[in-house]
Amino acid sequence: EVQLVESGGGSVQAGGSLRLFCTASGFTFDESEMGWYRQAPGDECALVSISRSDGPKYLLDSVKGRFTISQDNDKNTMYLQMNSLKPEDTAIYYCAALKLLYARPHLPASRGAPPPCAQRFVNNFWGQGTQVTVSS
Repeated sequence: EVQLVESGGGSVQAGGSLRLFCTASGFTFDESEMGWYRQAPGDECALVSISRSDGPKYLLDSVKGRFTISQDNDKNTMYLQMNSLKPEDTAIYYCAALKLLYARPHLPASRGAPPPCAQRFVNNFWGQGTQVTVSS
């Protein structure tokens, strides 16, 4: 069964760090393109970073120099190391297997209710999200 489980979110003060985890199961993780998205209240969902087995492929301009994406194929886990956090980084962060639904069209978009991000970024498979709150 396909599943993405995020963890590692929390509340920190500005300048602090958090590391997000996304553990995958039910599909070939090391052959998949994975991503982190985020959605703040009142804002559109935004792509933060993309990872493949051969390395990071995209990083949102506003987090460059502060966030690092990586993955461990032996553990089927993707990470987002977030340093020098700012209040504007406050959001729900979602892990996604990009375009997985193209290959597996009978899958739902997520195991539970799909996040709002699924309306803008279709054909991804989504985790349920983890809250990151940065206070000034």
